[in-house]
Amino acid sequence: MFRLASGVRRSVVIGEQARTSPPKKRADAQRNEQVLLDAAAAAFVRSGVGVPVRTIAAEAGVGVGTIYRHFPTRADLIAAVYRHQVEACAAAGPVLLAESDSPYPALARWVDLFVDFLVTKHGLAEAMNSGGAAYENLHASFLDRLLPVVAELIGAAVEAGEIAEIGALELLFGIGNLCAGAGKVDGYDARRMVGFLIDGLGVR
Repeated sequence: MFRLASGVRRSVVIGEQARTSPPKKRADAQRNEQVLLDAAAAAFVRSGVGVPVRTIAAEAGVGVGTIYRHFPTRADLIAAVYRHQVEACAAAGPVLLAESDSPYPALARWVDLFVDFLVTKHGLAEAMNSGGAAYENLHASFLDRLLPVVAELIGAAVEAGEIAEIGALELLFGIGNLCAGAGKVDGYDARRMVGFLIDGLGVR
């Protein structure tokens, strides 16, 4: 076996460490950020987007300063949570399609996740409509990320003969409109109304 001289070997090892260490740090930072975003999302569900930063920090098991290093302002945190949740919705689509016996149940389960996203983020809509710079382009990115996922689920269900044809944008806006009154009108059950919409798509 070819062996390096000890001095050369040490130089190579140091060089390898220099090249490999930064990606590891980036991966660690990414994992830490995911933990923070999950904690913030859970806190928003319970207490709204105005929940104290120290509460989020305690739930994530970090110091308040760690949150501010990742997200200097509350608007930055809110926008990041929004993107995080949109990404989770998008990632769930192909998984549900692969795991379900047929596309229609996969679509229904995905819609249920989407409704969770729309109705549980107390104060998110109001914050995003405040005109803050951190919220610019979020709606466009929301559509860019989710429309292809919904289109894939719909297309599979239509091809299987399970639902009537409907556009992905039509479905997202329809669900969004049905969820608009959630928490604002006594006795209004957004999830039940969306359930009627999804049931109505089924081919009988």
